[in-house]
Amino acid sequence: MKITSRTLIATSSVLAVSVLTACGSMSPMKPMSAPMYSQASLPVAVQVPAGHKVALETVGAGDITYQCNPKKDMAGQFEWVFVGPDAKLNDRSGKQVGKYYGPPATWESMDGSKITGMQVAVAPSSAGNIPLQLVKANPAMGAGAMTGVTYIQRVATSGGVAPATVCDAGSSGSKQIVRYQADYIFYKAV
Repeated sequence: MKITSRTLIATSSVLAVSVLTACGSMSPMKPMSAPMYSQASLPVAVQVPAGHKVALETVGAGDITYQCNPKKDMAGQFEWVFVGPDAKLNDRSGKQVGKYYGPPATWESMDGSKITGMQVAVAPSSAGNIPLQLVKANPAMGAGAMTGVTYIQRVATSGGVAPATVCDAGSSGSKQIVRYQADYIFYKAV
């Protein structure tokens, strides 16, 4: 086959039109959607029941406070007891969308809507990290992002375990703050 300058010009023209057509159909400002969160790798105990879908994915980062208290019904023995969290909830891009605090454990959206809940199950995380958790949400207070949330999962935990420092009669009543991070995944009924 003999390639002439005429053939090259025609081929180049077709190629240029094809590229421009493809580029014209692209939306350069539209971000690609993130893949839907999957529960497949989680222990069954903390998986959300069928009939619910992800409504919001957040990353909570902040502090957990513990207090050194006497062990119940064990005279002379002490333990670090969970007091409560204080964390910011950020979306996957890092923008703050809410906060998490307690007691009682409360997830609050920047729009003012908030929920509390009851722990359904926990499952171990890796060493040095607070456990994974499944919470059944109470009805939301206020209208907004938390309206209709049925479950909250705490996954991808990092840190947050009770302090390794001594908790004894000499430190009874003292508080320690530890840093932590976890993903909080919010679900609504389908």
